[in-house]
Amino acid sequence: MRRLFISLVWLYFAALLIGPIAYLCAQASGEGLTVFLNEVMRPEAVHGFWLTTEITLIVLLVNLLFGTMTAMVLARQRFWGQTFLSGLIDLPFSVSPVITGFMLILLVGPGTILGTWFGTMDIKILYALPAMILVTLFVTFPFVVRELTPILMAIGTDSEEAARTLGANEWQIFIRVTLPAIRWGMAYGATLTIARAIGEFGAVLVVSGNILQLTQTATLHIYQSYVDFNYVGAYAVAAVLLAVSFLILIVLELVKARTSVMTDRSPQMVIP
Repeated sequence: MRRLFISLVWLYFAALLIGPIAYLCAQASGEGLTVFLNEVMRPEAVHGFWLTTEITLIVLLVNLLFGTMTAMVLARQRFWGQTFLSGLIDLPFSVSPVITGFMLILLVGPGTILGTWFGTMDIKILYALPAMILVTLFVTFPFVVRELTPILMAIGTDSEEAARTLGANEWQIFIRVTLPAIRWGMAYGATLTIARAIGEFGAVLVVSGNILQLTQTATLHIYQSYVDFNYVGAYAVAAVLLAVSFLILIVLELVKARTSVMTDRSPQMVIP
């Protein structure tokens, strides 16, 4: 029975993961390394990589800032509506990314109050970079919060209270007490955010307009190449993103191990 279960698990992974990945790599390299490099270095593909990187970096910085703030509020404060707020944070997990894109269109689209106001200010939101950043922020926001909240609750406030007793201000407490205790949780949340932002497709497709060399990310370039019957180009760019995903997976496993260690360890308090 044990061997049967192990065999079924391997069969399941082979059918859903190993097989498709092997097929993708074979198709991407089927016409040789030169063709692969030409497709990856096409101006449209390069622009897609850079745009994806730009969106990911912006989203990562914003999520680290506001995600950490939100986690600290949820773990350290008690207020009316806290349970409701905590539930709202998980909303991106249950809402389709396509619906997220349509929600933004209903919010800032033509004819709406916000859309009209942005239009009078000559600020372009839809079918431009701001809309792509906003929807990516929405779908990635829970990762940092959900990684940091249990860590903050586990370490408690004893070290922070001791630091206050020794005369440290709030900034010193965060930098020298709280941050060392949550840094690996932040790294884990950041890695998940990067992985999600790189692979986002549905929400970005709705609000970007998929404009060539303007609002076309790497995933949208894969989609467009496939629609245009440029299968080699689609497979080549997808293979690059797959390689990035494997690197992210390795980082995730390393950070996950460190996060488990840090959760069981009390933070070291160093007050000048």
